[in-house]
Amino acid sequence: MMKFGLLTAILDGWSFEEVVDIASQMGFKCLEVACWPAGKAERRYAGVSHIDCERVCQDDSYADYVKKLTSSKGLEISSLAFYPNTMDPDLEKREAAISHLKAVIRASAKLGVNMVTTFIGKDQHKTFEENIELFRQIWPDIIALAEQCGVKVAIENCPMGGTWQKNTCNIGFNPRAWDMMFDADQWPGGQNLMCTPKIYRQLFEIIPSPNFGLNFDPSHYVWQGLDYVKTIYDFSDRIFHVHFKDIKLYPEKLAECGVLAYPLDYMSPKIPGLGDVNWSAFVSALNDIRYNGCAVIEVEDKAFEGSREDILNSIRLSKRYLDNFLI
Repeated sequence: MMKFGLLTAILDGWSFEEVVDIASQMGFKCLEVACWPAGKAERRYAGVSHIDCERVCQDDSYADYVKKLTSSKGLEISSLAFYPNTMDPDLEKREAAISHLKAVIRASAKLGVNMVTTFIGKDQHKTFEENIELFRQIWPDIIALAEQCGVKVAIENCPMGGTWQKNTCNIGFNPRAWDMMFDADQWPGGQNLMCTPKIYRQLFEIIPSPNFGLNFDPSHYVWQGLDYVKTIYDFSDRIFHVHFKDIKLYPEKLAECGVLAYPLDYMSPKIPGLGDVNWSAFVSALNDIRYNGCAVIEVEDKAFEGSREDILNSIRLSKRYLDNFLI
């Protein structure tokens, strides 16, 4: 039976203790905990740090506190989440991303979570073939560490085509001060190599490790025209973790700009049930393969960001909708 949970990134500004209380009160069973480097929350939905992984690795009492707090509220941590670009063309940024990802892997082992959710990354200025070679250079060492630590690494299939940038004219808590942009630095091609079944097969062939798999999110398939149900059957042994997020396509906008436009010109992330994912078919396929791992809500719906209460309502509504399929 799937364990139903929440990705904590949407609760930027809440403490870890507050996040645990919210999840427990709402009836969730697990948390995918955002674990960016402490003190470096620079953009919405990324940069959030609810657990300090460096501190976990160095401070036994802090690690014990994290474990006891979650278990005392009837929760487990599904994964430690860090979604950087480990293949960034800027070598300093690349090394920082790899270094922190390794810290997250070690922390996951120490906490007994044994799962890390992340991106492969991509240098969008290189060809596909060059990126494959870059993957060969960078990722065997990362997965070797994961194997040594007994940690599974689950790659989300987001093309990583955009970033949330802050409008610096706004001050204080104002989620709408953040604008999501698929700009020239990320598009076309995006910053995450692992985003289609064809590429999964190539990367799994290069690194056939049982510790290397998918954090599967159907929303990214909607606007790419891919079949998320078929992928569940085809990669049943590689699905380690699941995201519940939706996407709404706007056909009238797509008819004007075409698929080569910036994706947000013709689609928008939505909470589950308000987009175009067929959740009945998706969950049914997960049941067919006997998936019994964690499946967490990921909220990136700007229609629910007017206030803290709007954000909490987006989580409540998402859970209420998905309870129809999971309970």
